[in-house]
Parts: sequence; C-alpha cells; structure tokens
Amino acid sequence: MTVSTQGLELQSSSRLLRAAVELLSSMRFAISLLTVICIASVIGTVLKQHEPLTNYINQFGPFWAEVFGKLDLYAVYSAWWFLLILAFLVTSTSLCIARNTPKIISDLKAYKENIREQSLQAFHHRAQAELGEAPETAAQRIGQMLAGSGWKVKLQQRETPAGAGWMVAAKAGAANKLGYIAAHSAIVLVCLGGLLDGDLIVRAQMWLGGKTPYAGGGLIADVAPEHRLSERNPTFRGNLLVAEGTQSSTAILSQSDGILLQELPFAIELKKFIVEHYSTGMPKLFASEIVIHDKATGEKQEARVEVNHPASYKGVEIYQSSFDDGGSTVRLQALPMNAATKPFQIEGVIGGSSLLTNGSEKLTLEYTGLRVINVENFSGNGPTTVDVRKVDLRESLDQRLGAANKADAKKTQRNVGPSITYKLRDAAGQAREFNNYMLPMDLGDGVPVFLLGVRDTPAESFRYLRVPADAQGSTDEFFRLRAALADPALREQAVRRYAAKVVDASRPDLLPQLAASAARALGLFAGVENVKDSKAPGGLQAVADFMEANVPESERNRAGEMLIRILNGTLFELAQVARERAGLKALVPDEKSQAFMTQAVLALSDAFFYPAPMVLQLADFKQVQASVFQVARAPGKNIVYLGCALLILGVFAMLYVRERRLWVWLAPQDTGAHATMALSANRKTLDGDREFAQLRDKLIGAKE
Repeated sequence: MTVSTQGLELQSSSRLLRAAVELLSSMRFAISLLTVICIASVIGTVLKQHEPLTNYINQFGPFWAEVFGKLDLYAVYSAWWFLLILAFLVTSTSLCIARNTPKIISDLKAYKENIREQSLQAFHHRAQAELGEAPETAAQRIGQMLAGSGWKVKLQQRETPAGAGWMVAAKAGAANKLGYIAAHSAIVLVCLGGLLDGDLIVRAQMWLGGKTPYAGGGLIADVAPEHRLSERNPTFRGNLLVAEGTQSSTAILSQSDGILLQELPFAIELKKFIVEHYSTGMPKLFASEIVIHDKATGEKQEARVEVNHPASYKGVEIYQSSFDDGGSTVRLQALPMNAATKPFQIEGVIGGSSLLTNGSEKLTLEYTGLRVINVENFSGNGPTTVDVRKVDLRESLDQRLGAANKADAKKTQRNVGPSITYKLRDAAGQAREFNNYMLPMDLGDGVPVFLLGVRDTPAESFRYLRVPADAQGSTDEFFRLRAALADPALREQAVRRYAAKVVDASRPDLLPQLAASAARALGLFAGVENVKDSKAPGGLQAVADFMEANVPESERNRAGEMLIRILNGTLFELAQVARERAGLKALVPDEKSQAFMTQAVLALSDAFFYPAPMVLQLADFKQVQASVFQVARAPGKNIVYLGCALLILGVFAMLYVRERRLWVWLAPQDTGAHATMALSANRKTLDGDREFAQLRDKLIGAKE
C-alpha cells in the first residue's frame, strides 16, 4: 500500500467546502505548514525575543521596528498567527493520520493471498522451479521454513483443472507502516505539548476570563485581581526574583504590553545564594539553597536548585535562571566635573533612586546595578600610550576616547573588582547610563587608571574616561588638578612659575613672551579662550583647532611640539600649586610623576566631553544577592517526551525496516508441483536482492 498525499474527499454539494477539507487534510498542506513553522522558529531564534522596544528601534529604525512589532516578531512563539498555524498543523496532520490509518491497518492484516499466478510474473524478483513433492506437502514445508525465519505465513488451497494447488503468502517488516503512524502522531503530540505549555491557555484567560496585562509600577501587593492568574492555572512559565533572607510566592509572566502575575501554591524562601568562580573570576557554579513553604499546609521543604538541576513541588518545576541584586546598599562619592559642583556623599539602594540638585537643574539618580566581580578582556600590552607632545592631536583623541580596551589586540581575562551602574535622568525624562569601576586597573600605560563609563542608550557600548590613580591609589590628585584648571588665579600663578623656571635669568626680556604663550596654551586647554570656528569646549581638541586656524601648515610641526611642551610644563606647575594649596608636598619630577601627568593631560582633555556635572565613584557597599528562578507548570512536557520517543521510533522504522511480501504458488504437475515464487519490497536495495536469492535457493531450490 502507498500512503496517499491527497486529502479527504467529502461528500458534499458545496464545491468550496469539499476543496477546503481536501486541502486541510492533505499531506502537502501539512508539509507547507511545517515549513512555515520552521521559518518562524528561525526568526524567533535569530531575532532576540522580549527585548525593550527601544532596543528594536535603535536596531531597525522607527518604521521597521513598528512593522515588526505589528507582526509580533518580538514574541514569535506566543504570536497569534504562530499559534494559529500550529493549530492548523495539528488539525491537518491529525486528518492525514485519520485518513491513512484505516488503510494501513487493513493492509497490515491482509496477506494478499488471492493474487493471481499471472500477476506473479510481473514482479522484479521472481523465480520458477519444479518440485518433486506434492503441492500440499511443499506448501507445508515452505510455510514452516518461512515461519521459522520470522515471517507471518498464510496458506490457501485453490482448485485448478489439474487438481488442488496451494498459495503460500507471507509478509515481514510490518513495522515500516507503523513508523508512518508513529512519526506523524509524534508531530501532533509535540505540537499539542507546545500549545499546552505555550501562551495559549494564558491568552485564553485574557480573551475569555477578563485578565489584562499590568503596565504600571508599584508594589506587587497593590496589583488588582484582573492582572493576576489563579494558583490553579494549568500551565504557565514565569520568573521569580527572591533576595537572600526573603520569600516570594508571585511569579511574573512577561507580555508584549505589560506583565501578568502568577500566584503560586507555595512561597520560595532564599536562604543562601552560592556562586563559585574560576581563578579568572568567571562563574562556574550558580546554586540556591531554598525553603519551600506550602501555603495550604504550612509544610516546609528544603531544596537546592542549581543550573540544570531544578527542584519540583506540586507539579511546578523550579529552575535556576540567573541572579541579580537583592537590594544592596551603596555609598557613592560625588566628584565634581565643573566648578559649580561641590563634593558630597550619598547613599542608596540598588533599584532605588535619589533626587539631586545642581543649581537650578534637578536630576534623578537611579541606582541600577552593583557588580562585585567583573571579568574584563585586556590586551597583553594594554593600549598604546599617547605622547602629548605629538602634533597629531585628532588621532590621539580618537585613540583615547572610546572603549576601555582595544579590539585589535590579543585579549586576556582578568577580574577587575566591583563596579556601580547608575542613571542620571533630567527633568525631561532623558537619561544617560554610567558604569564606574571602584578600583584602578593597569591597562598597560604604566599608570593605573579608574574607568568611568557612559553611554546614551542601552544599545550602545560604554565609552570610558580614564582617570589616572595617584600614589595613594585614589582620584584625589586628578580632581584637585581639574579644580585648579578652572581657577583663574591658580592658572596665572602656574604660568608665572613655569616662565620663571624656563627662562634664563640672563634673558629677562623673554619672560613676558613665554608667559603669554603659556597663558594662551593653558587658556585654550582650560576652555576659557575661544577659537574661531571651533566647537571644542577645551582640552587638546581646542589646542589642535587653534593651531589649524593660526599656524601655517609648513610650521605646524615645530610650533605644535613647542606649544605642547609649554602646556605640559604649565600643567605640571599647576599640579604643584594645587598640592601646595592643599598642604601637600610637591611632586618629585621623576619618571613616575611624568607618567601620571601624561595620563592626566589626556584625561583632562577627555573630561570636557563628559556629559555630567559630577562623577559618582563607589566608596563602599553592602551586597545583598538575589536569585532569579524560572517557575513552570508544564503538563505538555510528558506529551512532548512521548512525541519525541514516537518520532525516533517512527523515523527508525521508516528508514531501517523494509516491508516485504512473498508469494509461492504451487501448481500440481504429474507427481510433483510447479513452483512460481515472487518477492515484493517497498524499497529496492542490495539487501533485497541478496535476501531473494537466499529464499529462492532455500524454498524452491531454483537457480538463476
């Protein structure tokens, strides 16, 4: 029997209905739906699902982001069209099975012993021989031999003009046909399991039960009942965040336009979150020691949840999904980036916010994240140090502004210690995100630096300002120098000191000229002198623009070297003046001080582009960890497992089991019998040729 690819032929007067039923129940339609499902699954794999809308706008632009949103491509597996196609695939495949199964079962039962002798001559594998035994005796012998070899045999006696003849009909490999039923049933079971464990039932409660997503904020306890799903919800999959020492019994189910709250029949208490790291700082184990509190009975059950080792309670699986901050307290030191801001300290809780006032400007400080361990990639030799005496200042700026480490260098991993992430949001609601490391790190420049990161949108990478660490491993020296750079009196004093040191006592006439050049260089760098057609607020960029506007190109190299040398010397004297004012000892002009000043000049130049009036540096913290669990009630899981088992068995049966049928017609002839033998197989293979030759020799003794 050949499995039909056509659909059911409905006895109806409506031609359109007959065509629709035939199409829906046809195998070609089921294969088409399966192809569409595969394409949609590829889209859902390539395109990140359930990301914030702003991420998609940044990636695709406003127009295509809206188009893809209308098509539900950001939540493919719960999209209405995906579920509808899945439902049609289940229906179509089920109709295919219903149409072909009776034929397959009927074919399995039939031995086809009524086949005519003339029909046996048309088979590819056929043979004839003369036997010396009576037809009945030969039939009994052949039947017993076939039955002993695993064939199912049926004997039929026929009356012929020459006497009683016997037909021996045998079959083997019936599991091949059962493989078709098993494989197609597996598709139905897997799809049904996917529908049960997907969003179909949750969406049904939203359509029919009056449940709506919640898009607001506030406490979970204040959320209205129409946004909550019952404990008896038969299927769900949500996330649950539990901080150490606390417990929670409400999971969050993310929807495209908000969230739904799923009540659990128990509460999860996190006793301890365990994370183990490799020597590089990379995590190698996440585990949570929890206590499950049954709401109905008050029973307590301790459990340990690890990645790939979930806990189970009352049909709900508890998986270790990830970890997060559970409300750590942090103390931040505000370091001024302009003269109008004064240093201060502020404390907060991760996930909370504080109000800041900068004169008439009001900012909201949002504490978004604390990471105690950070593993970063660094090149073996670190970024190339930029010599501030070079004239190619634009290239220097491009090299220094950007990511903290170079992408073209060989990378190694190293734990660089804690970092704080926060946002500064203005009155209009616009926010920038900052990521500052607590400890200085050596990037290969010879001077450890503090990395102060900033980005405008989550889709961007952080750009880092590198602030050199002083001899005490702090940023005090740098910010003291920055404050002095903004003080006109200190700048003037530094210029006088530099000019007095450099000018020979025998040439006092050069003193005013050098002082004027030093004042001009320092003024340009400090951003207090304007350069025509320059948009640079200060720093090396302003110096470069001044040279391009006022110095002929042929003299630019020599003039640039001299100007940068004057600037370096004046800034060093400015640092000395600032230390003297703070009651500190003067810097020793050695190699170490020179390396610090080189990095400080670059950082001071970059600081003009820092988009905030202050830097919030992590001074202290008390970490509270939290576990993120995925809780799921998945009744379709066992159905999917059964479907997978059937699929394996079905594919194996269809590929490796050959269906064969054998007929031997024994016609009476004198004192013996004339044997006509034929073999039919569903596939032509070399094994079939060999098997027929063996059966031919064994049963009737015929030769080719």
